[in-house]
Order: sequence, then C-alpha cells, then structure tokens
Amino acid sequence: MGGGGLVRVRLDIAYDGTEFSGWARQPSRRTVCGVLEDTLSLVLRHDVRLTVAGRTDAGVHATGQVAHADLPADVDLSTLVPRLARALPADVRVPAIRVVPSAFDARFGALRRHYVYRICDNQAAADPLLRGHVVTWPRPLDLSALNAASALLVGEHDFVAFCKRRDGATTIRELQRLEWTRSDGLLSAYVSADAFCHSMVRSLVGALLAVGEGRKPVEWPGSMLTATERPSAITVAPAHGLALIGVDYPADEDLAERAEATRKVRTLGVV
Repeated sequence: MGGGGLVRVRLDIAYDGTEFSGWARQPSRRTVCGVLEDTLSLVLRHDVRLTVAGRTDAGVHATGQVAHADLPADVDLSTLVPRLARALPADVRVPAIRVVPSAFDARFGALRRHYVYRICDNQAAADPLLRGHVVTWPRPLDLSALNAASALLVGEHDFVAFCKRRDGATTIRELQRLEWTRSDGLLSAYVSADAFCHSMVRSLVGALLAVGEGRKPVEWPGSMLTATERPSAITVAPAHGLALIGVDYPADEDLAERAEATRKVRTLGVV
C-alpha cells in the first residue's frame, strides 16, 4: 500500500455477542474488537486500531455499534465492505464504512447511545429461535408498573447504584429515555443516555424487573439514586437480552467541541 497519509473513517458495526467475551481485547479471549482489528489489519496489510462508541459486555449484541479508525488514504473504501464480509466470521459484520472529518471521535464525540432490552414473560410462548437475544422471564410483568418506575429514573443523576465503579470514572449520566413497550408477548425496554457506565443498562433493567413482578414498589428503583455505593439488592439482568441499536453524533462542525466537552470529568449540574 502506497503513501499518502491517513484518513479517518467511521465503521458501522453489527454483531451477535453470544460467542464473544465482549468488545474490548482480552488475552486469550475472542472479542469483537480483536476479531475486527485482526481482520482489518490482515485485509489492508496495515496495523488497524479501533476506537469504539461503547464497550459492550460479554454476551451483549449490537446492530448499531460505531467505531473509528485511521486508515491509509489510498484504501479503496468501495471494495472494503465486501472484502470484510468475506473475511469476517458470520457473527460480526461491517455494513458501512465512510470517510469522516479528523475531529470525529466515535467515543467522545457521541451525543447519546441507544439500547434495547428484550424479555418474554410467557415461558410457553417463548420463541426458541430467539433464545440467544430474548430473556425468558418466569413470572408475568406489569407494563404499567415498569413504565411508572422507569419515569422516576430519567434525568441527570449519579447512577453509582446501577454501575460497577471504575477508578477515575464518573458515574453521573443523563438518562434521556427509559420506556417499556409490549408487542406480541414481547417486552422491550428502550434506553437512551448521553453515556452509560459499566453494567448500567442491565442493572437498571434488573431493578425494574423487581417492580414489574411486584416484589418492589414503583418508587424503589428511583430511591436508589441517593445511594453512595452499589447496593447488593440490585441485580444485573442477563446479558443476552441487551443490544446496542444506535449512536447519535452532532453535525460535523460541532464534533470537536462535543469531544472536548465529553472528556471533562462531570459533576451534577455541570455539563
């Protein structure tokens, strides 16, 4: 591959997380990042490193993951997508790759991430073909109670009760949407936030399920927002019900400003 410098590209990524140990590279483990970086490096004969919008956990799926990479400027992007489709395993795909401004940062430039968590609360009606993507719940869930409890969690809060704390990382997030729907016996929780801390979505769902089946009152998950550490009463919902379905970014001219703002350590009341 000849000279000409580097160009930043955005990769839209989808994967079935069942056989992956999450996104991030781990020694001796199969991860989404490891498979993608190794395949891209092999196909392009150039060392490729990806920056991702959100590091999903083991077993979590994605239809709308986003990453960026700096590739040689002479790469033919029109042929790269089909070349990757031939080279990648069947459980991960890159349906689109395009050039973006150098200020584009898949992680820090994101405005919000969107997830969906899917549950079937009728064991007899659970579709065995969806068992790797839908959690079968043994007890019926009250949709109205789930939504009432969810509404009390929306907004900017310290979600330490719903996160696995990481050194130096803030647990303050702006939860912008948490809404449940039911269709054809399937419950779907749609969750959107400017960012998520580790295990946050699955912890929120786990707390809400206790309300949905009547073990906890509607106000209980919201009362956890005053906690200063993660309580043992909050359980983490199974990974395979969760999928990252989209990431939003600002207009090109606002990318650098957004990335700079996101890098700042956040406190409550400060963007």
